[in-house]
Amino acid sequence: MNLSIVDLAPVPDGGTATDAYENTIELARVAEERGYERFWMAEHHGMADSIASTTPEVLIARLAAETDDIRIGSGTVLLNHYRPFKVAETFASLDALAPGRIDLGLGRATGIPAADRALGTDRRKRNPDEDHAEKIDATVSHLYDGFPDGHDYAELDLPRSADDVPEVWVLGSSPSSAEIAGRLGLRYCFAGFIRPNLAERAFETYREQFEPSPLGAGPDEPTGMLAMNVACAATDDEAARLRATAEATYERMRRGVVGSRPSVEAAIDELGGVPDPTPTPLPDGDWRRSISGGPETVAALLEQLTDRVGVDDVIVQNIIADHDDVVRSHELIADGVDR
Repeated sequence: MNLSIVDLAPVPDGGTATDAYENTIELARVAEERGYERFWMAEHHGMADSIASTTPEVLIARLAAETDDIRIGSGTVLLNHYRPFKVAETFASLDALAPGRIDLGLGRATGIPAADRALGTDRRKRNPDEDHAEKIDATVSHLYDGFPDGHDYAELDLPRSADDVPEVWVLGSSPSSAEIAGRLGLRYCFAGFIRPNLAERAFETYREQFEPSPLGAGPDEPTGMLAMNVACAATDDEAARLRATAEATYERMRRGVVGSRPSVEAAIDELGGVPDPTPTPLPDGDWRRSISGGPETVAALLEQLTDRVGVDDVIVQNIIADHDDVVRSHELIADGVDR
């Protein structure tokens, strides 16, 4: 099993974005030391008091400079906010700075209305799937010189490294995003911490629709990755205690409160107790937005979930309050899968 990390640069209680970025840099270094394959930065807007990962492209540049070999990328660039050419220029430049190490994860999401208005984002697209597919296809065409002669964009050049192009992934949480990834012949990452019950259907759709990219922008065969929210600690009980922050955060989101990350103690108080440890194995058909356990338990759960959807790669997100616990969680996950 290949492990990766997606990070949100959470702002610590009483801290600033500077503190959040220092923690992210430390975590990327740990990820490289412990053999993780990729380190991705998320994109969120309008919640900078709690989530500082607003501009993944800026953070990717710094993280690439702070590491040597691990792949660095976006998880995700919210393409509904931007023009494809600008995204392609940005990530081609990043690839020129760190050849062969840059991933371009493309997705979409609307956020709080004020942020979407400030970004000039239309929240009422008549055909959002079609628009998203067209923008992904255009981004890929810019990166891979895919526009035919005579096209308005055929003569546009991008900054280039000697031999490489950013590795393109489609990120999503539904069969519609899986269909887009398959039709365009790109790699696909499913966000199991958003709509986990759709994971199996999404990957089935991806494989059914897959046709290799005519531009060579993706793999020859369907290639997927499962994103999961995971809390790992020395024991299953201790990990369940850490997972309380994630469970309370999800409960707050259901009430329309987004961005906040309560302490373990506050989360347990809100939930009325410590969550039960995640059962191992999970019952058939049981998908969780967040799982927890000791190293062996987490490794077994991830093996079970990746077997269900037929992938070998997992990218781990967490909603853990204390940064030291975050670092330790990722170290123990690596231990559990014998990294």
